[in-house]
Amino acid sequence: MTDENKDERLSYEQARAELASVVERLEAGGTTLEESLALWERGEKLAGICQRWLDGARARIDAARQESAS
Repeated sequence: MTDENKDERLSYEQARAELASVVERLEAGGTTLEESLALWERGEKLAGICQRWLDGARARIDAARQESAS
């Protein structure tokens, strides 16, 4: 299984926790430019995963509301 496939299987909570860790490491500093760029890229990927989860949840809520209003 590739890293990308593993990433797509992360739950929202897992992705959010790892994203928080990435942000902490970036804020703490002390990393090389290359490490900082890698962390930034990882954070962007994790933020995208979180956003997809949130978008999916919003769609489910909207669908449930429409069904109950009918």
